[in-house]
Amino acid sequence: MSACETNGALPMRAIITVVGSDQVGIISRVSAFLAVHGINIADISQTILSGNFVMMMMVELSGADIAIGELRAAMNALGDEMAVDINIMHERVFSAMHRI
Repeated sequence: MSACETNGALPMRAIITVVGSDQVGIISRVSAFLAVHGINIADISQTILSGNFVMMMMVELSGADIAIGELRAAMNALGDEMAVDINIMHERVFSAMHRI
């Protein structure tokens, strides 16, 4: 059973955001980290706004070999290495925060 197994329920999804100064390799490093841990990228959007890199990913955690708390800590450490801000939150929390 994976670290984020849902026991037959809908897939567990999360939103990952990455914001910071544009630099080579941001998408590559974040994507590679997720792949190593069995996390599928279901959707991705990225843009450059006035020299700032902005990315949003919808990821599926059902095959992950890492719990969401450990994932959050590891993504924060990766963000520190790249001098970008990486945040992750469960899809339901994100949706509730952005409901009108």
